[in-house]
Amino acid sequence: MPEIDITYKIVQPQDELFNYVKYFWKLSNTTADEKPVTIVPDGFFDVLFTVSAIEPFNVMLMGIGTMASQSFIQPHSIIVGISFKLLSAEYILNKSLASFPDGVSGLPVNFLDMQQDDLHNFEAFYKKASNNLISILSADVDNRKLELFQLIYTTDGSVTIKEIAEKVYWSSRQINRYFNQWFGLSLKAYCNILRYRASFDQIKEGKLFPEQDFADQAHFIKDVKKYSGVTPKELAKNKDDRFIQFSTLPKK
Repeated sequence: MPEIDITYKIVQPQDELFNYVKYFWKLSNTTADEKPVTIVPDGFFDVLFTVSAIEPFNVMLMGIGTMASQSFIQPHSIIVGISFKLLSAEYILNKSLASFPDGVSGLPVNFLDMQQDDLHNFEAFYKKASNNLISILSADVDNRKLELFQLIYTTDGSVTIKEIAEKVYWSSRQINRYFNQWFGLSLKAYCNILRYRASFDQIKEGKLFPEQDFADQAHFIKDVKKYSGVTPKELAKNKDDRFIQFSTLPKK
């Protein structure tokens, strides 16, 4: 069996980017073997800066994701990513994600003024990317949208659409129209993904019963299987570290 050496680094965003960026991360495969991985929905979308021994420098935009997908980490490769919160689609990228929720879209190779050499120094990448993101932030942000995302992120999606609509003074119909227009899914579907993703911590600790706002054990198992393709028990085993977001889950 090939020996795989995967390294992972993560850093939280500066305060100015808190509402727009989940974190910055770097993933490296230092061997000559490709690493099969399963990418599962986590409620965020990513911009990936990649280079490998067989592919040139490239920049890609990944949709939010509504189901598990199979991929490979190329040999001798570096992937540096920015996991964005949804508000960034409108106020940083100015680009709808609705047409490719489970796909990818190419971005200019000079996105955020990044170059291949920037991928080798993660700290420098983080600082450069942060400064460039801050410089293009829109000052004219709809407070309803800001409050909406603050509410669903702080509750990990365990909040009803009715509660959200009442607290942000925005009708559920308008909220769902906004979500479908920009992200290609309903608010309820998105909250379900966040709630599922929040269960990773407990599953990694071997707690295979619902702690989030799931109706019951059967509902919990159904949702985990829906988004990861496996049961909570299989996800906890994470054979060969295949589930990449689960394997790289930051320690609390």
